[in-house]
Amino acid sequence: MKSAALIGNPNTGKTSLFNILTSSYEYVGNWSGVTVEKKVGQLRNKSGFITDLPGIYSLHPLSKDEGVATNYLLTESPSVIVNIVDASQLERNLYLTVQLLEYGKPVIIGLNMIDVAKARGIKVLPEVMASRLRAEVVPLIARTGEGNQQLLMCMDKVGSPSAPAPQEVLLLDYGRTLEEAVKALIPILEKSHSLQGCPASKRWLALQLLEENSVVTQSLTPAELENIASITARCAQQLNKEGIKESVPELIRSVRTSFIQALCNEAVDRSEQKPHNLTEKIDAIVAHPLLGIPIFLLFMFMMFQLTFDWLGNPLSDLLDSFISGPLSQGVSLGLDAVGASSFTRSLVIDGVIAGVGGVLVFLPQIFILFLMISFIEDSGYMARITLLTDRLLEKVGLNGKAIIPFILGFGCNVPAIMASRSIEQPKERTLTMLLVPLMSCSARLPVYALFAGIFFTRYQAFVVLGLYVLGILLALILAKLFSSVLFKDKPSFFVVELPPYRMPQSVTLLRSTWEKGKGFLRKAGTFILGGSVIIWLLTYCGPSGISVSMDESFLAKLGGLFASILAPLGFGTWQSGASLVTGFMAKEIVVSTMNIIYHVSDSGGLQQQISTAFTPLQGLSFMTFVLLYTPCLATVGVLRKETASWRWTLFSIGYSLLLAYFIALIVYQGGLLLGFS
Repeated sequence: MKSAALIGNPNTGKTSLFNILTSSYEYVGNWSGVTVEKKVGQLRNKSGFITDLPGIYSLHPLSKDEGVATNYLLTESPSVIVNIVDASQLERNLYLTVQLLEYGKPVIIGLNMIDVAKARGIKVLPEVMASRLRAEVVPLIARTGEGNQQLLMCMDKVGSPSAPAPQEVLLLDYGRTLEEAVKALIPILEKSHSLQGCPASKRWLALQLLEENSVVTQSLTPAELENIASITARCAQQLNKEGIKESVPELIRSVRTSFIQALCNEAVDRSEQKPHNLTEKIDAIVAHPLLGIPIFLLFMFMMFQLTFDWLGNPLSDLLDSFISGPLSQGVSLGLDAVGASSFTRSLVIDGVIAGVGGVLVFLPQIFILFLMISFIEDSGYMARITLLTDRLLEKVGLNGKAIIPFILGFGCNVPAIMASRSIEQPKERTLTMLLVPLMSCSARLPVYALFAGIFFTRYQAFVVLGLYVLGILLALILAKLFSSVLFKDKPSFFVVELPPYRMPQSVTLLRSTWEKGKGFLRKAGTFILGGSVIIWLLTYCGPSGISVSMDESFLAKLGGLFASILAPLGFGTWQSGASLVTGFMAKEIVVSTMNIIYHVSDSGGLQQQISTAFTPLQGLSFMTFVLLYTPCLATVGVLRKETASWRWTLFSIGYSLLLAYFIALIVYQGGLLLGFS
């Protein structure tokens, strides 16, 4: 079966096409590096598999995710490369195309967004492109699926008996001096043991070495690198003698750019081009240097109003009435009918339904939040947020791209940390990963909804928004501190593309929301279910035996170990301590634990118990601690994987615990000093 590689610049519709070609769904966004690692899907016509690689501007990697694409081309051997280009931004997209055509494998160029180009008055001539590039060019509209059948047919022809003559490799003339350097490098590459299995042409590898591609150079031995450095140095000296002031990589880029400009002059008719007026008009308001941030904060407030007051709470109440009413009663009757023991009955009703059901009642609010985040991403607004925040983030040692993992962290910290791969500089990437856990993920939302709904009913959206903003502010302060103390200052750069605004397609929006939300459901069926059973067993058993009173249970003993430590924060009870300890598995389990501890079957009963056990000030202190304290188990795991360091992982756990304690202490003790009880 054939294997294909799908490669293109960010925002060219590459992943949308992947979803159509494979009848599957992968995440779609509007910023560089949304696909942080390769994803493989079977083609719809069952003729082979296609690999979706990260959106990149060139094969010279600037960030960790871009290195994935270059490494794939060094180690894999695709039958065909499908290069997706944006017809409305052709000149910029073709730089990567030239590099792929030099690679030595058949290339099919998907000329996407021809509708966008037409709307802007840009006419692209596919036949001219095909002639100059010596490759198949297929016009596409990935969002609607137009042209995908023709693309599949072209892919099928590669390597088949009916296929035309093999595609010629694009050979640009880089000048006598550079060409001599290429010829001198090829024998070294042919003898290299580390590159023997590399499917790329030796000319392509030589050009990548002259461009100083770090992914290629790290595959070679020190002796080979020494020989290559000698050839490159001689080439640079010769260029200098010839009066060429450009470096070797700059000269290679210059030759390719000249070729692309000449091609676009022939293949693109811009005589009727017009600006994208709608995007410019919207940007004049939402991307305004002064108005942009307030508009973003207003949008966030509206998002929380919708999540809680306007739509989320009524839907959660309906779900709660179903779980605590018909579902619980039906299960109870079923257990009675089969003659279940008191142990089994207590396990199912007090453990599983109380624990899992107590979290599931917040499912509508979580899905609404995910829907709004998906809208921000798919509309093109996310890229504007990175631009607006870049100046602020640069002052604290980050860049604008850090806001993407931060916002994704509102959904789940795990994919947010993985999204940090799109940040070019290692220092900024590590900093971002360490700070992402301060973002309020959806797992904390049930805790906020519970406590804010009890103590701050009229101002629920304001309180929750305040917690989200607090997490961001603390992340900025710590970014400045960490970048000054733990990391040496290094030069930074920020590259972001501003795609045109698009009204997200309803199907894409719903799929994106479901992909985010199903992770929460999966967790409910695994972590939360398992955790609820374990927590119930800890309440059922104690040092003196089984079926003990709650205050004599193992859970009470465990929570009691931390009660005195938590007392200055306002919630020095074993119930609070036990909830926070079990919350390390998953933050949702904080609510599950409270449901089990207080023996309640619905959110109304739990709210009554919480209102008795906490004051409003204590509740605010507890929410603040939950916002900041140690990341959940899954987040710790992905931190270890992405940083490749236990030192940074343990540092993240340690600083977040200290920060949570310090800020909660200020909230509670400061509130007491101000006269709040």
